[in-house]
Amino acid sequence: MVLRSPVRFGEFALDTDLRQLRGPSGELHLSPKAFDLLVLLVTDRSRVLPKLELHERLWPNTFVVETNLASLIAEIRQALNDDAKHPRFVRTAHRVGYAFCGVVVDGTAPTPPTSRAILCWLLKDGRRIALGSGESIVGRDVEGTISLDSPSVSRRHARIQVSEHSATIEDLGSKNGTYVNGERVSAALLLSDGDELRIGSVILRFRQQAGPRSTMTLTSANVR
Repeated sequence: MVLRSPVRFGEFALDTDLRQLRGPSGELHLSPKAFDLLVLLVTDRSRVLPKLELHERLWPNTFVVETNLASLIAEIRQALNDDAKHPRFVRTAHRVGYAFCGVVVDGTAPTPPTSRAILCWLLKDGRRIALGSGESIVGRDVEGTISLDSPSVSRRHARIQVSEHSATIEDLGSKNGTYVNGERVSAALLLSDGDELRIGSVILRFRQQAGPRSTMTLTSANVR
């Protein structure tokens, strides 16, 4: 399979000609080998790529330890904010290799309108925590999550999912529960601007704002 560049998956764009990976906030840094590995996974996304094949294609005629490949996978997942246990983009085929599991579209296709997209964030003790498009895991001491330093918070406590027009929260079987406006969350729940979230004993405020709107044109009728 030949990769037509650029391509998009989720909120990311991969351009092999410019050797760039871009996200919502701009260009994302990957080491050269990690970028090459991501290109291989996206290009051959119709199958699982065995570890031995990846070693041969990334380091031809060179012996490297297996942890080198695992380190590159971890680097890619961190850049894509991907979760190994619940992957959106890079899936592990245990004892075999890795596969790209995201939906890839031609990057030259028109970009969907974003004028109505929502912007979401959490407020905690005056600090603003941005919520990107897609999945964010709220938990304690886990890489790639929204980290809350409290013993009342489970390692993987809750999931917040942000789509183009809405956001939901779901408890992940936490010990002390997830609450919205005092009600315990038992299934994925739609969030509204101003909702109070309680993750264990940690209180946060969910905020949501509509995306940028066009400037109103003034006429004599609305000028006073």
